[in-house]
Amino acid sequence: MNDFIDQSLVARYGESAPRYTSYPPATQFHEQFKARDLIAAIGAHRKEDPWSLYVHIPFCESVCYYCACHKVVTKHHERGGSYVSSVARELALLAPLLGPAPRLDQLHWGGGTPTFLGHDDMRALMVAISDHFVLRPDDSGEYSIEIDPRHASDPTLVLLRDIGFNRLSLGIQDFDPEVQRAINRKQSYSLVNRVISSARALGFKSISVDLIYGLPHQNRSRFARTLDRVLSFSPDRISLFHYAHLPDRFKPQRRIETNDLPDGPTKLAILGDAIRAFREAGYVYIGLDHFAKSQDELARAQRDRTLGRNFQGYSTHGDLDVLGIGPSAVSRIGSTYSQNAWELRQYTDLIDSQILPVRRGFELSGDDQIRRDLINSLLCHMECDIGAFEARHSLLFARYFASEIERLAPFVDDGLVTLGDRIIVTERGQMLVRAICAVFDRYLAGENRVRFSRVI
Repeated sequence: MNDFIDQSLVARYGESAPRYTSYPPATQFHEQFKARDLIAAIGAHRKEDPWSLYVHIPFCESVCYYCACHKVVTKHHERGGSYVSSVARELALLAPLLGPAPRLDQLHWGGGTPTFLGHDDMRALMVAISDHFVLRPDDSGEYSIEIDPRHASDPTLVLLRDIGFNRLSLGIQDFDPEVQRAINRKQSYSLVNRVISSARALGFKSISVDLIYGLPHQNRSRFARTLDRVLSFSPDRISLFHYAHLPDRFKPQRRIETNDLPDGPTKLAILGDAIRAFREAGYVYIGLDHFAKSQDELARAQRDRTLGRNFQGYSTHGDLDVLGIGPSAVSRIGSTYSQNAWELRQYTDLIDSQILPVRRGFELSGDDQIRRDLINSLLCHMECDIGAFEARHSLLFARYFASEIERLAPFVDDGLVTLGDRIIVTERGQMLVRAICAVFDRYLAGENRVRFSRVI
């Protein structure tokens, strides 16, 4: 990947586009998709195939002003116990559909702040999961949890390792005190260092950290200090997200002053500095904001062409069907997506009535599945073997995608893509891969693109 990011190319191709954690994007999900459709999708899952399970924990003790996630802000930690009971009942509703002893190869608790839960509640939730799934006993499963370093004491880390987690994802965002004050997320370098050191001593296999560029008061020198501190931890994976300022859609963002945000050239410079620093430290670019050490499982999966992508981002288990539990959680099963009710009260009311809390979803057509395969190939591997793709889908690529190939011509002319027996996203084009994928998105023409974040 080139260290230099061409500002003229960003101006030309950096408009808003989906992140493609699903195709079609979640904006296409509709309420005609019902619980019966989820039930049918689970019924079509091959019983011998393992599952990936995502559990959403919506609670946060305080609000981070940049956040666009679904969350419930409260200091009443006792709410965690009743919530875990609701999740356990949702699992019990699904259990008869899953068949006997379904194997769980991947597990992720996300949020919100999963470590908002008390120790007894976390243990009870893992028991509820193990009541209905067979977890790998040899620590070979990929069991991860998002943690807020401010709520991750040493006893909490001991508990997480004891109940089976072997991977951690930490939100850092930025270490600069002024930036932290502006986003209402204060956490010190020493605190994060203690959490990471303790996690490594306890045998967690992978440590991932999240950073955000484009936050208020950021500039190149300040973010360079954050980069130095983050790289001193030598995390296995780094996610560097672009802050999308959409205060009309996300109320907490209204507390961020627009005038405090860095301008476009400064953001691009920060991004370029970060890419250079990561490369010099031995990280490889996985795609869409994600970097990993060259021997990390994600990097190996990318080299082996087994890398996948879903609502949790890039995954070494991208081929697994994903079952989403909790409010707003998304399931991806076969050719369907299903999303639970967003609001906590609505979710718990449905669970209390022994009704699966499906709010909306989508069943992919044959064309959707073809385009999903192509977009995932570009996002995960930065290329698509046209001959293999034609054989897989019994089509002639040049005829099926004739109009898309025509729209791809400017990307080819600008050196972002090469087109022959393969579509290859060049190093020059990798940071703009979302824009390249958008060429093949048949829904995007009718979408209001401001609903999506900018590519860069």
